[in-house]
Amino acid sequence: MAGPAGATRITAWLRLTPTQADTVPLSHFETVLLDVDGTLLDSNAAHADAWAHGFQSHGLTVNPRALRRSIGMSDDKLLRAVAQVGESSALGRGVVARKRRVFAMLLPGLSPTRGARALLEHLGRRGLDLVVATAAPDQEVRAALQRAGVADLLRAPLPVADDMEAATDRRDVIAAALERCGARPDTTVMVTDTPHDIEAAARAGVRAVALRCGGFWKDSDLRHAIAIYDHPGALLEQWRGE
Repeated sequence: MAGPAGATRITAWLRLTPTQADTVPLSHFETVLLDVDGTLLDSNAAHADAWAHGFQSHGLTVNPRALRRSIGMSDDKLLRAVAQVGESSALGRGVVARKRRVFAMLLPGLSPTRGARALLEHLGRRGLDLVVATAAPDQEVRAALQRAGVADLLRAPLPVADDMEAATDRRDVIAAALERCGARPDTTVMVTDTPHDIEAAARAGVRAVALRCGGFWKDSDLRHAIAIYDHPGALLEQWRGE
């Protein structure tokens, strides 16, 4: 069912979660977990380009569509999914290092997603705890938040990537973020643009709202979110009206 401001209401919910849900009022939540790339910053295409440069500089040819579908995964998962390369190998380390250098060069030309700052300001005024949940390196996350113009509105980025690296069970980003900030899954919502995060949120018992502004993904790819909106500004219209 179509809703205001480009919203689509979704009633399906992953079987991994304990309940089925429709859009839940903002008043139900205490914590908002936020993805950064594609959600707060229009950076997914830049990440794909940077990865392509990283692979090419080491003589690896990868499928562009497979690469784009993998944006949003951790470095380790993306390397294995796209090129069957281990992150800890010399080749993997070289590809990642080159990718990060290229992305750092592209970052100054990127823009915030529509309504990103306004949404976070509204959530802050409502008293919600805003927490970054991403597997990206801490330095890269901080630079991206600055570029998105929201760094001052967020709790300092959690070193989730480092925490996952040290964990023997390779815990999901969402579960690690919940543990680090002491949030309850049932009063937490994830805002993201990728099915990877939606699935990880479901495994952690967290509802997810999806945004289309990350590009590439079809609504069918995001169907396990409780709702889909065009961009943060559209989600703000929904939550501001409650």
